[in-house]
Amino acid sequence: MDFSSSVASQLHAGTILPEGIVIITLMTILVGDIIFGRSSSRWLPYVAIFGLFNSIVALFFQWDNPDAIAFLGSFSGDNLSIVFRGIVVLSAMVTIPMSIRYIQQSGTSLAEFIAIMLTATTGGMFLSGANELTMVFISLEMLSISSYLMTGYMKRDPRSNEAALKY
Repeated sequence: MDFSSSVASQLHAGTILPEGIVIITLMTILVGDIIFGRSSSRWLPYVAIFGLFNSIVALFFQWDNPDAIAFLGSFSGDNLSIVFRGIVVLSAMVTIPMSIRYIQQSGTSLAEFIAIMLTATTGGMFLSGANELTMVFISLEMLSISSYLMTGYMKRDPRSNEAALKY
């Protein structure tokens, strides 16, 4: 048995497939906004919701996964983490449609908001399955920095500036 097959058998990278789907959706939204500009704000929320729905489907198929421990023990894909990762994804799926009109009325970029929301979703999903302190720290920083960015997202609103300053 060689080194590459033993490491590959212990990584179980398929455990983070739902997080990978959210990251691919995040990149699609960023690239789509760069290519199409403000005209992409009509279809970007649908792409985000579609990607989050695909992540829920991937979580559904991971239920009772026999290879629940991944990345040499730093990430757990057991049923409890699947439930909490599903809650995080469902909350993002509900938040994005509720915030579309408010973001458009404020005059800020919808793609940036959705990208920050998907980054927070990814951080929350990784935090739900973290087993080691390093993984907890990285995912908590990913979640908290994106939460800070969303707090001060409305640059022209004095309440948003005050909230970001107090954060």
